[in-house]
Amino acid sequence: MPRTAPRRPGAPTPDRPSLPAAVRYDPERRTELRARTRDDDLVRLRRGVYLPPADASLPFPVRRRAHVLAHMTAVTERLTTAYWFSHTSAAVAWGCWTWRLSPQVHVTQLTRPAPGPPDDVLRRHVAPVPGGDRDVLDGVPVTSLGRTVVDCARLLPEASSIVVADSALALGADPDELTERLDRSGGARGVRRARRVLAAADGASESPLESLVRWQLLTAGLPRPVHAAPVETWAGTFWVDLAWPDLKVAVEVDGAVKYDGRSGDPQQILLAEKRRHDALVEAGWTILRVTFADLQDVRRLVARVEQALRAARSR
Repeated sequence: MPRTAPRRPGAPTPDRPSLPAAVRYDPERRTELRARTRDDDLVRLRRGVYLPPADASLPFPVRRRAHVLAHMTAVTERLTTAYWFSHTSAAVAWGCWTWRLSPQVHVTQLTRPAPGPPDDVLRRHVAPVPGGDRDVLDGVPVTSLGRTVVDCARLLPEASSIVVADSALALGADPDELTERLDRSGGARGVRRARRVLAAADGASESPLESLVRWQLLTAGLPRPVHAAPVETWAGTFWVDLAWPDLKVAVEVDGAVKYDGRSGDPQQILLAEKRRHDALVEAGWTILRVTFADLQDVRRLVARVEQALRAARSR
């Protein structure tokens, strides 16, 4: 069963975004729209629907989410048959974290629409959407949070779906509901994979990187770590990201954003991190630091953790 657990004081929770506003085609504004499109002030996403382009200076994952949100707006402006944004599009609308997000916009409809021209952006799913699976966010129809998690767990690669599931639990998804949904799905496609993912899901995760690292360690057969374990030191209480408290081994995950200046003075942050690290080590803990780059060599990452756990057991 998925886990919900207390989160450390001040722990971040995913933010629910708003869909950007679109500019609709108006014959009286034809010249203006042409000029703004030519100047890259607007981008035509669907027939008669224009939106500002994404900020090219933003990190790629942020731009990809902005791309999906913009195309969701374009779909709401053009689609006339009943639909609900679903799968990764609903996950983005709910504010869930994503990993390697597809640029496609997903909708689920009750009946298959009439054949039309190829659409590289819009992916339609045809399936029942009972009343309990329907929700509305800022006036936009979406599948419920529980339905969205299970849909993603059945469709996505496991590493991507664990990120969605962890963040959905942090947003308030009910673990019992998720289990019941899978039980009702029987032997449907993707259910076995979804069971593995949801059994490993943990609402105490505080970032996509934490979720990904925990997933890789569990997949390799390592003991399940504890999120946000408190450690008493001479410098105060610190919460370590992923820990085996009985062995005093912890994995600290570092996103580059911490040191890019957007979270404060990078030099002061580095000094504070060193003080924190020294205090944890002096308290008898082994601290392994992991970044997104370490996911490029999962075998090496697992070997580092295994070695630290073995050394701790032999102490």
